[in-house]
Amino acid sequence: MFDVYRKELTWGGRKLVMETGRIARQANGAVLVTYGETTVLATVVAMKSARPGIDFFPLTVNYQEKAFAAGKIPGGFFKREGRPSEKETLVSRLIDRPIRPLFADGFRNETQVVCTVLSHDLENDPDIVSLVAASAALTISGLPFMGPVGGARVGYIDGEYVLNPQQGDLPRSTLDLVVAGTKEGVLMVESEAKELSEEIMLGAVSFGHKNFQPVIEAIIGLAEKCAKEPWAIPTEAPETASARARVKAVAEAELRAAYTETVKQARYAKVGAVKDKTVAALTEEGIDSGLISGLFKDLEADIVRNAILDTGKRIDGRDTKTVRPIDCQVGFLPRAHGSALFTRGETQAMVVATLGTGQDEQIIDALEGEYRENFMLHYNFPPYSVGEVGRMGTPGRREVGHGKLAWRAIHPLLPAKDGFPYTMRVVSEITESNGSSSMATVCGSSLALMDAGVPMPRPVAGIAMGLIKEEGRFAVLTDILGDEDHLGDMDFKVAGTETGVTALQMDIKITSITEEIMKIALGQAKDGRLHILGEMSKALTSGRQEVSRNAPRITTFQIPKEKIREVIGSGGKVIREICEVSGAKVDIDDTGTIKVAAVDSEAAEIAINMIRGIVAEPEMGVIYPGKVVKTMDFGAFVNFLGSKDGLVHISELAASRVAKTTDVVKVGDAVKVKVIGFDERGKVKLSMKQVDQATGEDISGKKTEE
Repeated sequence: MFDVYRKELTWGGRKLVMETGRIARQANGAVLVTYGETTVLATVVAMKSARPGIDFFPLTVNYQEKAFAAGKIPGGFFKREGRPSEKETLVSRLIDRPIRPLFADGFRNETQVVCTVLSHDLENDPDIVSLVAASAALTISGLPFMGPVGGARVGYIDGEYVLNPQQGDLPRSTLDLVVAGTKEGVLMVESEAKELSEEIMLGAVSFGHKNFQPVIEAIIGLAEKCAKEPWAIPTEAPETASARARVKAVAEAELRAAYTETVKQARYAKVGAVKDKTVAALTEEGIDSGLISGLFKDLEADIVRNAILDTGKRIDGRDTKTVRPIDCQVGFLPRAHGSALFTRGETQAMVVATLGTGQDEQIIDALEGEYRENFMLHYNFPPYSVGEVGRMGTPGRREVGHGKLAWRAIHPLLPAKDGFPYTMRVVSEITESNGSSSMATVCGSSLALMDAGVPMPRPVAGIAMGLIKEEGRFAVLTDILGDEDHLGDMDFKVAGTETGVTALQMDIKITSITEEIMKIALGQAKDGRLHILGEMSKALTSGRQEVSRNAPRITTFQIPKEKIREVIGSGGKVIREICEVSGAKVDIDDTGTIKVAAVDSEAAEIAINMIRGIVAEPEMGVIYPGKVVKTMDFGAFVNFLGSKDGLVHISELAASRVAKTTDVVKVGDAVKVKVIGFDERGKVKLSMKQVDQATGEDISGKKTEE
């Protein structure tokens, strides 16, 4: 019934198995890949023809995690998987980036790649397995995909590179790098590092590229057995070639002149005018407007790219290595805990840092289990930042991806939670954009956190590099513009400190790049990063000595573990009362560590005293302030130490004989009491007659415990 084809190899010390022919047979391509006991099904389906008039490649990649893969039932009311998690979004982008450049030019058929995690052994991350499975499914599908691609995770532990470190090994690693590419070179890099040198980072990329070659060979071997008939590779129609010549003849001269304008909005206006004129003229000749727009874009790319290679001068007049002018401002929002306005050329990020408590931590329900995150970085890209009208809504894949890149860049420099018990949230609002807003976010986030008083040992900066490559010529561009990103061949982002790299992300739009180009790009990026750090230091060189006056002050202290229940109370009644009475926030963990947070020091002191009163034990012979809470014929009950009650027997109310308790005290009276003993049940015996109520001294002269 099934024609099953398999390919197995040992990779990184574990078995990798690829199988096709048993599941999802109606898809153009479907491959089940198992690594260890992590299993992913990748499917590929493409429409038979392109939609008329479409001028781009409509590729969608969906990575999805099923809760059953880890033996879990989804949380929430509906008990089923819902909108994609942040990780699902990020892995979808991770797979999309290396496969997109390998589809044949001119292929416009809508294509969907779906990677479904079916089993997760909690050791081997499904992201690499999914990348391999998607590559294999595309390679056997018959679609015009010029792959296959391979991918690998690289760690750096005890000075050695580690291939595909398991999840238990990553906490010991100073590097978490994912690299993907073809036989010829690298297409994509994504990483977080703990201030590693450019040489170590480049070595990690080369190590990963070398070690995923066996996977590429295995995919080729599988395809040789079962690949479907190849689809025809699109070719340019004769009418397209003639239309291309007409677009060049009509638009080239004016378009070259428009690109001499160095100001973005003025340049866009001039380019738009040339385009409108060209479309109007050539549609009268019977050429389709959609085709004209596509060919006009090709002409733009040709003019910009060759001008850079021929002259070394860029659109805005810079050479290939100069960083745009930078302005840094901090503390400009009066009520924010930390704020920064970072402007580089026509790109601007307004970044705000907020400090919270443990109650503000993000709870993440992942396949690997639930965990809490005390650092969040959210990136927003409103349409006004590029002078446009657009949709305002939930963050898209781009916003999630850019925010995570900045998160990776900053995260290695943040203080440990036990030394800085705050939850940190950073929000980056891109208020202007003309290239590399994610790296502006890195710079602004570093400044905003330091402005809030976060003790970062060193500031972090980021820079985006570009590439123009034509046959044997190439130019690496420092601090790329938006146009250079769209029309170029590489988006290479490097973030780090003066000591080393903390994050590296690379996307290639051509089939691959060489190690030589990467080395040049890393060198230029280091020079640019150090320049930006110098400009940032004019605003702030390190974290402020104290957290912002608008931020909560957190006091941490320890109580006996057996007292935790008393502080929390039945159903949380006691701790809620402490928060309501004091106005402070109180966190308590299973070890008995208590964190009291309040902007007002008086509120914090009230909460701390209430908690200490609950956990404190009465000491023999010590005098305490208290309040009469009940009177009886035989004496009065007095509350002291916050939650402790003791009995003052009628014989201990006063030095003289007392006939009636209420002759001496009434409910609500503030009194001083001395601990004189404990009964067989542990109840406290108190005395008032041994205390001078005016001076707070007992007969031996001992002072009251305040």
